[in-house]
This record gives sequence, C-alpha cells and structure tokens, in this order.
Amino acid sequence: MTSNGKRLEGLSEKIFLDRYAMKDLNYKKTTVGDTVLVLTKDDPKFPQKEVGEVIALNNNIATIQLRSGDTFESPLERTTRPLELTPEALWDRLATALASVEKTEEKRAEWTAKFRELLDDWKLVPGGRIAAGAGASDELTLFNCYVIPSPKDSRGGIMETLSQMTEIMSRGGGVGINLSSLRPRRALVRGVNGSSSGSVSWGGLFSYTTGLIEQGGSRRGALMLMMNDWHPDLLEFITVKQQMGLVTNANLSVCVSNGFMKAVKEDLDWDLVFPDTSDPEYDELWDGNLTKWRDELGKAVNVYKTVRARDVWHTIIESAWKSAEPGIVFIEYYNDMSNSWYYNPIICTNPCGEQGLPAWGVCNLSALNLSKFVDNKEVEWDKLATAVRYSVRFLDNVIDATPYHFEENEANQKGERRVGLGSMGLAEMLIKLEIRYGSTESLEFLDKLYNFIAREAYLASAEIAEEKGSFPMFDTEKFLMSGFMKQFDDEVRDAIREKGIRNVTLLTQAPTGSTGTMVGTSTGIEPFYAFEYYRQSRLGFDKQYVPIAKDWVDQNPDQDFPDFFVSAMTLSAEDHVRVQAAIQKWVDSSISKTANAPHDFTVEDTKRLYELAFDLGCKGVTIYRDGSRDVQVLSTDKKEDKTEAKAESTTEATTAEAKETTVAAQPAATAPVKAGKKKSEYSKRPKKLSGATYKMNTPLGKAYITVNEVDGHPYEVLVNVGKAGSDVFAMSEALGRVSTLFLRFGELPDGNKARLLIKHLKGIGGSGAVGFGANRVESIPDAVAKALEMHLDGEDENASVAAASEPKYVKASPEPQHDHDFEDDFHGGNRDFCPSCGSASLLPAEGCKTCTSCGYSKCS
Repeated sequence: MTSNGKRLEGLSEKIFLDRYAMKDLNYKKTTVGDTVLVLTKDDPKFPQKEVGEVIALNNNIATIQLRSGDTFESPLERTTRPLELTPEALWDRLATALASVEKTEEKRAEWTAKFRELLDDWKLVPGGRIAAGAGASDELTLFNCYVIPSPKDSRGGIMETLSQMTEIMSRGGGVGINLSSLRPRRALVRGVNGSSSGSVSWGGLFSYTTGLIEQGGSRRGALMLMMNDWHPDLLEFITVKQQMGLVTNANLSVCVSNGFMKAVKEDLDWDLVFPDTSDPEYDELWDGNLTKWRDELGKAVNVYKTVRARDVWHTIIESAWKSAEPGIVFIEYYNDMSNSWYYNPIICTNPCGEQGLPAWGVCNLSALNLSKFVDNKEVEWDKLATAVRYSVRFLDNVIDATPYHFEENEANQKGERRVGLGSMGLAEMLIKLEIRYGSTESLEFLDKLYNFIAREAYLASAEIAEEKGSFPMFDTEKFLMSGFMKQFDDEVRDAIREKGIRNVTLLTQAPTGSTGTMVGTSTGIEPFYAFEYYRQSRLGFDKQYVPIAKDWVDQNPDQDFPDFFVSAMTLSAEDHVRVQAAIQKWVDSSISKTANAPHDFTVEDTKRLYELAFDLGCKGVTIYRDGSRDVQVLSTDKKEDKTEAKAESTTEATTAEAKETTVAAQPAATAPVKAGKKKSEYSKRPKKLSGATYKMNTPLGKAYITVNEVDGHPYEVLVNVGKAGSDVFAMSEALGRVSTLFLRFGELPDGNKARLLIKHLKGIGGSGAVGFGANRVESIPDAVAKALEMHLDGEDENASVAAASEPKYVKASPEPQHDHDFEDDFHGGNRDFCPSCGSASLLPAEGCKTCTSCGYSKCS
C-alpha cells in the first residue's frame, strides 16, 4: 500500500484520520514516531480527539506532541494509530478494492488505474461509508441510505420494524420510515378490546430508540419519519415537535400528493382516511399503500375527518416557519418522475431527504468535486465527462463489493442497482467562473452543467449494460416512460433502447458535510455559509477564511468582495429554491438543500416559497429561517403595523400563565401587584404585560431578550438564542426563567431586584466575546445584564461610536428586522453545541448540521 504523498493539515487531517483512514486497533503495536489520534477529553457527551506524534513511551503511557505544539500524556488504550496517513494511501486502497469485482485480470488492472486517476486530487470524493469501508473490512457496509418497509399494523410488526431500524443504525446507516401504515389514534384494536395510541406515538418509540443508539454508538443514529397527507393523525404529526420530549431524534416530513396541492390551490375540502381495519384481509394485505388498497384491490376506506386543505397547508407552513420542520416531499410527483415507477414505488426518503427509496431500498453515494474542473475561468468539459463516466462504474462496482447484512436489501439493490452520483464544490466553481450563485446567469449555467452530467452518466450506464447487462427489473419502454427520461434527447433514449441500462437511478445530490470540509470546498450544491468564520481552539475564537476567499483577500487587500462572492444568508430564499429547481430537473433522485431565509421572513413568505418549489418541480423543500423558534412573535404580514403580537411558546412553560405572554411595542395596561402580600410570596403573572425586546449579538448567536414590567419595574425576562431543541436554546431559556423567578419572588428593602440581578450577571465571560468597548458582550448572561440595564437607564448613545462595525444591541420591535453582515453568518442564532468537541460551532446546511471547529457532521 502506497503511503507516500502530502499530508493534510488542520481540521482536514483530523477528519481524514478519524473517519476515513484505515486504523490498527491494536494499540500495543504503537511505537515512538507514530502518528496517533488521542482522546484528549474523555467526556461521554463531548469527547475530544486530537492528532499528534508519539515522542516517548513509558510502559503503557504515551507522551504525544499534538499538532498545536502542546504535549499530552495518555494511556495507549486511548489512542488510535492510523495506517493511512495521506490521501494517496486512501486512494490506492479504494481504487484496488472497487476494481477487484471486475471479471478479468486485465479489467481489474485497467479500472484500478482509471479509478486511481479519478480519485487523485479529490476529483471524486467517495461517500463516507465507501471511504471508511472499501477494502478495509468485510463487515462494513458501503451504503449510507436505507428505507425499510412501513411497519405492519400490529405490536409484532412494530417491534419487527424497531429491530430492523436498530440493526441498520448500529452499522452506521441512516433509516427512513413511513408511519402511514399504522392505524390512527383512538382507532379500535379488537385484539385487546381497546383503542390505538396512534401512529405518532409509535414514531416517538422509533425516535427514542434512535437517541439510545446515538448515546451508545460511535456515530449518531439518523432517522426520517414521514406521513402521507391522507392519514387521520396528520395534524398531530405536523405539530408533534411543538411538544417537548415526544419526537426529538428524528427529522419529520409530510408526503404531499398532487391531489392535496390541487385542493389547496382551489380551496377544497380534504378527507383524512384510513382502511377499514375490519376487512378480513387487512392484516395480510395492508402495507401503507392507499392507492393499491383502494384503487387496485377495491377495498373500503373510512373517512375519519374532513378538513379544509388550506388549513392543513397553513399548519404545515406555520410549523416549518417556526422550526424548519416538517419538511415536505412531493411524493406523487416524485413517483411520476421516478424510473422505478412501474415496479417499485418510492415510499420515503433517507434522513437528509436527498434519496427517495422503495421499501428495502439502499443507495451508495459519492460526489464529483466540481471545483477541480475549472481552468482559467472555463469549465474543462472533456475532463468532467471522463470523471462522470468513471464515477458511474466506480459506484456500480460498489454494489458488488459491499457486504449485505440483510437479504431484503441485497435482493432489492441487485434487482435495480441504484447509485447516487452527486457533486460538491459547486459554489467554488461558480466563484472561479465569476458567476453569481442564484443569478439568472447561474440558472442558465446550472441547467447546462447538470444536463451535461446527467447525459454522460446515462450514456455511461448504457455502455456498462452493454458489457455486463441491464438491471434485472429493466423494461425498456416502461423505463423510458418515466417523467425523468422524457426530458432526454434522442441520443440518450436511443442508446438505452439499443444497449439497455445498468442502473435504475444514477444521480443524487447529498449533503457532503464532513467530506466537503475535509477537502476544503463548498458542500453539496450549497453556497458557502460564510467566507469568514470563527474556529474555537485552546486560544479562544480564531477568525478563519474559506480558502478561495482568503486567496482573493490576499491578492486584493483592502477591497470588498465582488458580487459573485455570495454566501447562504445573503441570498434570498427564492434564489435558493430556484437553484434547487434548476438542478433538480437533471437529478433522477432528489436533493438535500436548505432554503435559508432571513429572520423577518413571514409565514406568508414561507407559504409562497413552498408553493414556488412545487410549481418549479422540486421534489421536496426545507426552509431554515434565521433564528427559527428564537423569537416568539408570529406575523403573517410583515407590512402590518401592530402594537401588540401574541407570543407563542415553542417549549413547555413552567406555568399555564407563561403560555399567555404578550409582548408590546408600546406601553399597555398592566395588572398591578396586589398590596399587602407577604415579601416571601411568589407573584402570579398577570395575563397582560408590556415591555420591550432587545436584540444583540452574543458569542453563541443573536439573542432576543424581552424585558416585561409591572409598575415600571422589570418583572419578567425571556431569553431566546439558538434553535429550539438545541442546548444553546435550552440554557438561554433556563436563564430567562430563573431570572424571572428571582424578579417575581419576594422583595428587597430598596426594591432594586433588577439592579442586584444585573450585578450578578454582568461581566460573566465565556469562550469568546463580540463587540468592542461598551458594546462588548462576553456571554449570554452578560447580554441579559446589558438588556436589563438598557431597560432601566436607556441606551448609552455614546457607546455606539466605539463599535461602529458591530450590529449593536438595540431595542427591537416585536417583529425584529434582519440586518446581515459576515458576523451574522456565524454569530446568527442558529448555532448549537457540537456533540463531538463541545464547541458552539454546529451549523445547519443541506438539511444537515456540520461543526466548523472539528468537522463533525450529523449526516456522515
């Protein structure tokens, strides 16, 4: 195995050695001079690993010089010794392993060389399972994506699904489950003479078990739960995440049909239905496919409720606006476009949403690094064509090289040979071409680029079919009748008629969080999240640049970026969706993509965005509104001038009164504290309060701090930072609740409880700070103290002069406006604590989350 070559540096090296390089788990073989990964922080929740070199051994204790220059002593059993120290060693292994399934020695030699050429310089970046497993172990699956059948509607069936899910997750696979096969809540269960707890409650069981796997396994369990738009539990499913603790370890999406969208547009009623469970063949035949049950088998269904389609649609939109969930998959359109429409319907997607699959479907993923195919502001089309064709064979060989732990997966995959070639580095490619991501010019270019990739992929698959045979379920005319195949020109269609085709699907745009970070380019089809950001180290927060941005800054000092340097949050949400639609046209599976929207994006804006996605032909859509679920004000019209807005709590409140909070922009009548109460008595919250909301940047994100008052004195503090369900959000909310408890309970002789609270919170420091001078904010507690101080004394106008470059803390209206700069990109209210390194550097992108500090990704 070749070990020559240049080592990666910094975070790239750590990701490579930790996740993808082969390792010798026998730590007793470690010697002085070896490169090792060492566990520097043995915390069950936030373990930390670092890369270093062994400089001394004393019995079982190794002295390791870390890449930072520090030395660290550790027992050898807390170290791991990589056998591959450079990408070249990885590429050698992968090329040999994937060419080994070729039939002759000549073919094996030919494709080892071609795969090695393809992998060199990261032109093709294999999916994480392939990189870690190919040629390394006969036990490691090379597949990332799994969808298992909808559960049989019985206790035994549910437990069987639970067992299947657990087995797949324990081997590193993400799982998608459609819950629509389970009878609705309160439906009769004759076997136990009772009623059902409903499909959503069983979804909670799958979610809970996923959490256990996350705690006990080496990587997070990933789960997608879906429900069809006709199910009687639909509204409960849409809103379940607004109740704490019910479904916390799963992504949720609604499967939306064309009929439902028609009902929405025409303002029609919509029936929520379920099969007649008294049918004697129900247990045997019902599998969650309503069309087959009702239309093909002629079986009866019961209407549980008739609702207004627009009301259901609004509930979906409002929930997505609040919390980015549920996502939407246009499942009927997906199946109309699917090449497997005639024998194997798509029922669900994998956890990140890019791969729609049938029951027992799997997919193997890799990504072309598009940034490698630009020279002198021109696309190298010939080199790209060769890379696409080699990549199709590479992925097709994975199907024969991987071990199968489930017979059903093997039968399904070898029957249709589904592969998913995607891309990363698109944003970097566009910058090199000086094309602004999201512009009209970019949409025209993307249509040309992804059409080119699709044509080359399908022609390559046809050539492989001529050599090795088509996938067993191939039917020429039915295959060519799919919505996707109708888009191709005669050259592609004639090639398939003549030669057949090796793979039922070929293209998928997956998130590439860890691998993209390792390679140092933009992930998936996303724009760069920002061009400068902060990385936490032992010295605190260090500002770093995206490499292509740093190169430009070095060459153009003291100049602003040109307009083709565009980041995720400077794009409009419509730009995100239009880019997704342009690429989706030429992707036979789907796309993991987040439409980033500013904080002041309204529910009506979200509704228009989701309907635009449907009209443009997207197969699904997910929105992330900056600071989702941070701010409690709900507005359906950003032009509406209101002095009061009802605050809707997205988490469980400590008291019933807390759920009735009203935030007012102008003073309103308040309920005074009753006279004569004991000093130790807890003051019950009035139903209506007035106050103000203060917006300021903190080291952990943009904070919205509401101070409500009674008789001119601070009485209640609401603190919102981060996304609900995150640790940042939980701790900031707890700080607000405890502060409120202090302000409401008892009195002080001088009546200045707020001043005492300020004294104890002000100046508390954390791992970093933002701002300068009087505007410097050390932590969230420090921000609360400053908000209280401003509320009592008014804003210090002189302080703003010293910090003109900061988005200063300001008194905000109940509908805070979004102002954006580079700091907002990585100090926006959407970071969370990383479960790997513990830093507040976990950012949403591509329907996933990636840590900018250590490279951890929920989807890798």
